[in-house]
Amino acid sequence: MREKIAIHWFRQDLRLNDNKSLFAASKHKNVLPIYILDDCNSKEFRIGSASRLWLHYSLKSLNKSLDGKLSVYSGNPEDILKDISNRYEVEAIYWNRCYEPWRIKRDSEIKANLKKREIEVDTFNSSLLWEPWSIKKDDGTPYKVFTPFYRKGCLNAEKPSSPISKPIDVSFLFDQHQIGIDKLNLLPSKGWGNKVKSFWNIGEEAAHKRFDQFIDEGLSSYKEGRNVPSKPYVSRLSPHIHFGEISSNQLWYSVRSIGDDKNIEHFCSELGWREFSYSQLFHNPELPKKNLQSKFDAFPWNEDESLLTAWKKGKTGIPMVDAGMRELWQTGYMHNRVRMIVGSFLVKNLRLHWHHGERWFWDTLFDADLANNSASWQWIAGCGADAAPYFRIFNPIMQGQKFDPNGEYVRQYIPEIASLPNKFLFNPWEASDEVLKKASIKLGSTYPLPVVDLKQSRESALLAFQSLKNLN
Repeated sequence: MREKIAIHWFRQDLRLNDNKSLFAASKHKNVLPIYILDDCNSKEFRIGSASRLWLHYSLKSLNKSLDGKLSVYSGNPEDILKDISNRYEVEAIYWNRCYEPWRIKRDSEIKANLKKREIEVDTFNSSLLWEPWSIKKDDGTPYKVFTPFYRKGCLNAEKPSSPISKPIDVSFLFDQHQIGIDKLNLLPSKGWGNKVKSFWNIGEEAAHKRFDQFIDEGLSSYKEGRNVPSKPYVSRLSPHIHFGEISSNQLWYSVRSIGDDKNIEHFCSELGWREFSYSQLFHNPELPKKNLQSKFDAFPWNEDESLLTAWKKGKTGIPMVDAGMRELWQTGYMHNRVRMIVGSFLVKNLRLHWHHGERWFWDTLFDADLANNSASWQWIAGCGADAAPYFRIFNPIMQGQKFDPNGEYVRQYIPEIASLPNKFLFNPWEASDEVLKKASIKLGSTYPLPVVDLKQSRESALLAFQSLKNLN
């Protein structure tokens, strides 16, 4: 008679600590820990290039923590779980819930079919502070505005669950039929991967070290300092959170244990924004594709491939925008304040559809998260829930002068204009020929001329927005 086993299915929970599913599975005598790369059901939401690179190294780290006992597969999870169950006496399968619409549909079908085969299935929330369906208004409808969602909904709801320790005295099994992490082919074929990876340490241990560093260097100045891209005041934890190398619950309770001040409150509210994004996605499954505000369906977007390419490559001639896009390409990350600047420039000054930005970020960001990415792009485009009004157009010159006053961020990512004085660093086209020559800059050659006039493009964007009102 075959010995009975339980399966823990790792997904976006690549850690041992505070892992409810893994802890539940550990109550069984033998546990088979698995990971399945599902490029079958994901379709257009197949994870992007940067995410695949991060996943490779995160799985390597997790496997090391499991003493090499992580079994890895690629394909349709239903078929793979059925195959494993045919080879082993599987009595229970555990996993932590994911909330992307395609995963909800897939997981529901898998769960129903497993139960038909009399295999116990239990699932848990191990990635959010609150389940997305649990935070609603008094009338039972979902919140559409962040502040009441967080303050009236989240903060008055049941407290997030306290973090739990990693399981001990577990007998982990290994499936010889697994294919191994390298066979997933997650790494890019070109050399870009090595460069972008060099900016990060990946895995559960690295996530906690990064969090400790943030507490030491950034938390005490977080509320105001988080807007300054050249300073270490942001956590840079978003990729770790997305892949579940550290949990929101761990972050929430760790900072709360320090005290209660404006910086801690603001950090917790940023975790609240993540919850809000997931709430939006859960209640609006078409969020990645469809404007929440339907009036934007008639918005007169431009279609200009050359402008889109200039934006992607950080060659728009607008330094603050270009610095952000180059940071993204070089590091797989972009400072949040800068994300708003480059996003506003794309959908307003260039008047290109937010879908272009959403898709580029999906492929190039380490923290590419369907809920956050979709909700944030709808926010900046003015068509989402609690969105910034479309007429709120970020001026990249003023944003640079305000949040990068010494030009450290721009000079780091655009070294070809580093010799410009601060007065012209964010608007080199306004510098005299003499100033440009002294800085060894030839606009249109060593650095691009602006692809659009900021004032004129702002006026065109406002006219385009006005056209929506004229339709009523």
